[in-house]
Amino acid sequence: EHLVVAADAGLHHADALGLRVDLVVGDLDSVDPAVLAAAEAAGAAVERHPAEKDATDLELALDAVSDRSVERVTVVGAGGGRLDHLLANLVVLGHPRYAALRVEAFVGDARVAVVHGGAEAVIEGEVGAVVTLLPLGGPARGVRTTGLRYPLHGEDLDPTATRGVSNIVVGAPASVSLATGTLLVVEPEVFAR
Repeated sequence: EHLVVAADAGLHHADALGLRVDLVVGDLDSVDPAVLAAAEAAGAAVERHPAEKDATDLELALDAVSDRSVERVTVVGAGGGRLDHLLANLVVLGHPRYAALRVEAFVGDARVAVVHGGAEAVIEGEVGAVVTLLPLGGPARGVRTTGLRYPLHGEDLDPTATRGVSNIVVGAPASVSLATGTLLVVEPEVFAR
């Protein structure tokens, strides 16, 4: 069973894909009123928030799914064409309050997965695919990888260094785990292949 949540103008993307939206959240400053009315007529609930809020629409959507006992979240288009929104939303994906969710995002041609301390994740890329491991919110400690050209054996990655950038999958499926911290696992050009 799937729950489709549209964050503001994400409703347009869902509509273009022919998805039935269960919930629309946000300040709704970027959504066509006719598209919103059609979604409501089809049964979508709407959580309207003030424009002057302390969270992005994506954060509001993640809060909404967290309250509904969802286990896995797929985010499509996390930036809305703005670099500041993209960066803020990538940081939000790794927030500790979403640690119980299995979160992945598709942004442009890239797949981004979030891995929290104490967890292991499969790296989806095929042999030859590029993968980057980016610590988020502080150091990622005790990072271990399998199936990558430049393996890590319980090492730390610092968020102000670029050591985790541009590794290569040499054995599929590859994996990554860490003791503490949070990692963004970025697989660029997933859709360019």
